[in-house]
Order: sequence, then C-alpha cells, then structure tokens
Amino acid sequence: MRRKAGLVLLALAVFFAALSPLLRWYAFPRLAKIPAGEYQTMVLEAHDATLLDYGTMTARTVPKVTIVQTLKGDVEASERIEKTVGRDVVVWDGLSYVLGPDGRMVSKVPERYIFDAHTQEPVHAPGEAVDGDPVRREGLEFKWPFLTEKRDYEYFDAQARITAPIHYKGTQDFRGVEVYYFEQTVPWTKVPMPKTMPVAGITPETVAATGTTRWYTTVRRFWVEPLTGAPVYGEEIHKEELRGGTLLGDRDRVTAFAGHVKMREDYIEHTVDLVKANRTVVLLMTSYLPRGFLFLGAVLLALALWLEARGRRPGEPAPEEPAEPEPVTA
Repeated sequence: MRRKAGLVLLALAVFFAALSPLLRWYAFPRLAKIPAGEYQTMVLEAHDATLLDYGTMTARTVPKVTIVQTLKGDVEASERIEKTVGRDVVVWDGLSYVLGPDGRMVSKVPERYIFDAHTQEPVHAPGEAVDGDPVRREGLEFKWPFLTEKRDYEYFDAQARITAPIHYKGTQDFRGVEVYYFEQTVPWTKVPMPKTMPVAGITPETVAATGTTRWYTTVRRFWVEPLTGAPVYGEEIHKEELRGGTLLGDRDRVTAFAGHVKMREDYIEHTVDLVKANRTVVLLMTSYLPRGFLFLGAVLLALALWLEARGRRPGEPAPEEPAEPEPVTA
C-alpha cells in the first residue's frame, strides 16, 4: 500500500515540477494579452499655458488647457486583420481632443493604432493612420510590453510621424509601485497642421498657401510598471510654433502652444489602482504559481521518498518466500 502511495506522490511531484516552467515560459506569453474591446479615457492638463488666438494670431497666457485622450478598441477590425496576419491583433481608435480655457475646441487629432496583442509590436495593415494620413509605425506607442526590461525602446511620435529612442533612466517608486522611468526628447521638427482647426475657414491648405509652417518639440516622460508594461503616469513639456509666411505679418514666428502637460489627479489615482490589480494577476502567472508548483513538487517528492524509505526500514523481517513444492513421483 505504501509503495502505491509513494508512486502516486512521485507522479504528482513530477507533474507539478513540470507545470512550473510550462506556466511561466509557455502559458504566460500566450495568455497575457491586451483585450480587443478595451476602452480608456485619460484627461491631462497644462496650467498657465501659452495658447495662440487664431482670431488675432497672437499668443496669450491662459489658466488651463485640457487634453482629453480616448482609446477605443475596434473588435470587428481586430478579427478581420487577425485572419490575414495569423496572430492576435488589437485595433485602437484614438482621439486627442484639446480644449481651451473657455471649453472650446483647439484641435482634435484622431489616429488608428494596430498592434500585436501579446508583444505590443505594431502590425502593419490597411487603416493605420494619424489624422487621416497613412503611417507605418515602428516601435511602441501608449503601452510597453509585458515584463518591460531596463533598456531603451523605440517609441512612435504621432505629431512628427517618426520613431525615436525613449531612454530608460532608472527605477523609482511611484505611489507605492516600483516603476521604470523613461524619457524621450523630440527636437524641433516640422509637422503637419491638424486637419481640424479651431476657426471656421482656416484649413491646413489655407495656412500652407501663406507659406506658414508648424514646428513642434517635446520632452516626453513615462513612469511604467514593468510587469504589466502599463504607464502609471505620464507628462510632456510641449511646445509648438508657427513660422514664416504672410500669415504672421512681420513676425518670424509665434507660439501656438507651450505648456507642461500632466495627468489629472483623479486619473492618476484610477490608473495606479488599475495597474496594481493587473500587476497581481501577472505575478500569479510569472512568480507565485510557478514557484508554488515547484515547491509543492519538492514537498511531494520528499514525501514519496520518505514513504519508500519507511517501506524498506531495516530490522523488519523480510517476507518469507513460498517453499517450492516437493516433486511428486509415481
């Protein structure tokens, strides 16, 4: 009976010991993915910012500029693209909506971002665009990969439509969460005018006809929780200028927008709580369960060996072998 119990325990020990690396290195990369139908909203603010008054074409200081960013998953588009590329895909329709201090629209820039649900790498498919212009993204945008590493990544800038390195600057504590701090600087770059302008009659075409161009620079900062790859906080030191052309009269340039853009406090709290909850799920699959299964396998193996040793304890009389039957003669 002991031998049978020992064999069962040995089989269970092997099972849990094998399940530990399988869960971490096989199951987790396939199960961890971004849901196709996710919906997110983020509100950012720039206080005491500089904003261009398109009516007078002069820059003025305003108490606050608000940027509302939304990301909405398109499940039907994801399923359609998945059939052509043969992998799990997420399609996000994003919108960056900028509001002045009076609540009126300053600009709005839509974009469609298509990426691998597991790795967050871009997937190139029809529809990939920023403000209606087709783009071919390289690098990350919005989210880092699961199990983010302490290294530089390539990050796509939607304003300039370029990819540039975003540098790992160290590990920090952000409201009780260990995060990796990343920073990217985009130098002054000529960028397209938004397709939607705040004043009726002013379009990118009418501005281009005057010879005036739009330039942009930013310092982009993200604090990223490494297990989930989710930014818990982000901010930008953002500047835009209009340069040259007859639209500015005798001026060489004028500030279109300048401000230190930060996440609003209530959205910081919500994001931190959400990331903490998701972090626990990732820890279950990458640490708690694999280590627990490995420990359980070791305990079961020790118990199986103990039962086997006890079954062969010295000093106990060996079982007598049955005597051979005596030959029978006629």
